Amino acid sequence: MVKFEYKKELDRNGEAVYRPIADVWFKSSTNNWVELHPYIDSGADITLVPYSFGKLLGFRKIFAPREKIGGIGGKMDVICVKSEIKIGDKIIKATIGWAQSENVPALLGRSEIFDEFEVSFKQREKQILFS
Repeated sequence: MVKFEYKKELDRNGEAVYRPIADVWFKSSTNNWVELHPYIDSGADITLVPYSFGKLLGFRKIFAPREKIGGIGGKMDVICVKSEIKIGDKIIKATIGWAQSENVPALLGRSEIFDEFEVSFKQREKQILFS
């Protein structure tokens, strides 16, 4: 089991809010692991990373079709890439939506991830359990 704590952030009004954030490692094209702290988003179909983080991992646009995905913020262009991610000791081949913009938060979505773990949001305790 892997346990994550909600992280305290400030909302747009400057008030404290606690959000579910994971410690996730992404495998780069040079086989190095790069850490990122995405929001755990049970409403997101796929994991999403901003443009610069995808470039850091070595994602390339060559011959990659763009897709439009949508959410609360509207529609955006992404390139879907299969890549390995690590949560705790578990390595998963996951679909990563590489946003073609910086104006997106990193999200840990359901696809492949929620198939490998039972995910429990313990709101009162400000914890998320991956078991």
